[in-house]
Amino acid sequence: MICLKLLADFRLTALLAASLAFGAPVMAQQPTAPAERARALGTMLDEAMAENPGIPAMAVVVIRDGSVSEQVIRGVREAGAPDPALADDRWHIGSDAKAMTATMIARLVDRGVLSWSTPLKVMLPDTAMRREFEDVTLADLLSHRAGLRDLDDTADAALLEAAFADSRPLPQQRLAFAATALIEAPVGPVRGESVYSNSGYVLAAAIAERATGKAFEQLMQDEVFGPLGMSVAYAPSGRGQILGHLEGRPLTGLRADNPPLIAPAGAVRLSMADWARFAIDQMAGEKGRGVLLPEAAYVALHTAQGDTSAALGWGVRNSWPAESPVRLLMHAGSNGHWNALIALSPDQESGVLIVANTAGAEVEALQTAILMSLMSELVRSSPATP
Repeated sequence: MICLKLLADFRLTALLAASLAFGAPVMAQQPTAPAERARALGTMLDEAMAENPGIPAMAVVVIRDGSVSEQVIRGVREAGAPDPALADDRWHIGSDAKAMTATMIARLVDRGVLSWSTPLKVMLPDTAMRREFEDVTLADLLSHRAGLRDLDDTADAALLEAAFADSRPLPQQRLAFAATALIEAPVGPVRGESVYSNSGYVLAAAIAERATGKAFEQLMQDEVFGPLGMSVAYAPSGRGQILGHLEGRPLTGLRADNPPLIAPAGAVRLSMADWARFAIDQMAGEKGRGVLLPEAAYVALHTAQGDTSAALGWGVRNSWPAESPVRLLMHAGSNGHWNALIALSPDQESGVLIVANTAGAEVEALQTAILMSLMSELVRSSPATP
């Protein structure tokens, strides 16, 4: 059975909590020249891979002052094979793509095709739903505050198995999924605490598909990937490409990922450079230099909803490092076969992106240590831009 659990498990709370533990740079004196920084990062990755031989490959990108500063890739495309992982390989970033889905929705809102405040009963008028969900909005769905329970690979095993064999167009599948999700009892009050739910992103995509007459995948190309010049795939990787792994085994074919039905929750494969393009635009957007949206729309995407740490596609941390806190946008993503983390400091237009082609608690702990150590250096060396 495909491991949805890791995709469903946001782990942002754990990631944000872990950020508090990494308050000091790894090295007393950080290198300042770009070539020296790249060599230091390469050494860090070499040591990490040597101590963790179960990780076939890992890649890290560091963004400084709005540009890619360092990019280091180590390892092989698949365990037991000699082909090295390369700069243009497409890595699976799991739920870190939720920010991309939210940005696509924001583009439709900006043009008046959708609205952040329209109730669900109006957006899906032909879908039966419990009374508790009738006033749910897109903002609620994208901040995990709709009261929807999450998908689970145990409770929803039959649904997910059937989705692999479903030949209906994906927009029809997503509307059918909405009809199933919206008659289930809520797990909490609408606009209460943030309770992570991949289901909310599938519903948001179904709403966008119904409003535009386009499939989610086409909307993402038209609204996000195309305008940013990104080359992105949703199909699982195959031989000759970098592969995800489960218990040391490389995976190919349809079941190397979750069913396409739930792609809006995170199924993007892309190069590290293209992931960085998106991250850079998110940060530049807050300063009025974004390609995709007006400044206020980026700020809205990055603003925590209610009394939670959940923004739209992002988690927000405002209390790290303790001595001089900066605002961080963060997310963790995995489909059980890959693991990816992102942390951005929009005020400094700096950040770190890290991904591995395997998953698990030890992999994420290692990545978190690397990411937060690099962020420690970034936030200390780069003054906030006005």
